[in-house]
Amino acid sequence: MNKYQLLKKLLPGLFPLIVFILVDEFYSTAAGLIVAVCFGIAQLLFTYIKDKAFDKFTLFDTLLIVALGSVSYILDNAIFFKLKPAMVGIVLCVMLGLSAFTKMNIIALTSQRYFDGINLNQDHLKQFKGSIKTLFFIFLFHTLLVVYSAFFMSKEAWSFISTVLFYLLFGIYFAYELIKNKIRNLKYRKEEWLPLVDEEGKITGKAPRSVVHRNPDMLHPVVHLVVINKKRELYLQKRPMNRPSQPGKWDSSVTGHVSVNENIETALKRETEEEIGMTNFHAVPVCKYIIKTDNESQLSFLFYTKYDGEININPGEVDEGRFWKISELNATLGKGVFTPGFETDFAILKKSSII
Repeated sequence: MNKYQLLKKLLPGLFPLIVFILVDEFYSTAAGLIVAVCFGIAQLLFTYIKDKAFDKFTLFDTLLIVALGSVSYILDNAIFFKLKPAMVGIVLCVMLGLSAFTKMNIIALTSQRYFDGINLNQDHLKQFKGSIKTLFFIFLFHTLLVVYSAFFMSKEAWSFISTVLFYLLFGIYFAYELIKNKIRNLKYRKEEWLPLVDEEGKITGKAPRSVVHRNPDMLHPVVHLVVINKKRELYLQKRPMNRPSQPGKWDSSVTGHVSVNENIETALKRETEEEIGMTNFHAVPVCKYIIKTDNESQLSFLFYTKYDGEININPGEVDEGRFWKISELNATLGKGVFTPGFETDFAILKKSSII
């Protein structure tokens, strides 16, 4: 759930209050209460027909109007009703405070339960928690202001603070967030963006490559291909010395990132052609696994192919390449010659009886 979805979910619950204020202003408290409750019920029926479920925020708001409005009308004291927005604010402040300053992220749990198709990885949760902290202080400020206006300010001032000011505060905040995101995107506009995935490979977002490569909470997909010839030898490539990770080490035949809006098979074919010039081959999927370092986390999709044709390495991508005998590989494992990714691939292929 992002900040815009949260706002979209919360704001309709305020509509019955706005209706009450308008009707009360021009007619009476009793008329405002009746119309507001009818409006709330109409909202509930509309959302139920549309979504096959009652909107819990609107239901809570309507019931609170009934309770506090009734007490206010019976006792002929509007202070009870005026404090209604503050009571809603207190509930939200508690939820936001627990989510922002403790490990109990109620907002995230609620979003995953009630919003279909929402997936929050660790990086999303960190960013979301920062936004929740800001929302907490906005709600706290607004709630305190509502209480103060209920006791010490005019009805018109209370009406403005309870409704219009609420929208203004959130409008300013979300405009700020929108501008900040636009500026951030401009900063990375010329950089390659990579998809972010969950442990099953389902897309959860995207991020610039430089950001992904320094955040181990950002799981991103990569493809690995191991080329095996008829002698059961494995073709390995040597990584260039200018690579930021594992420079100068021998790696699987092909390794590469999956780009945004690219499927695994397409990425494998593209990377294979770019790195070792192979175009006519049949890749067999083996498995997927997660490999983590201090800087990044990869969901690796491992393939192998039987191939005895010509291999032409791209000097811009690969320093050198050659076939290795299995006995030679076994004797060299664990000595810092190979990348951790290849050693994992090699172990999986042996365990699967592919080599």
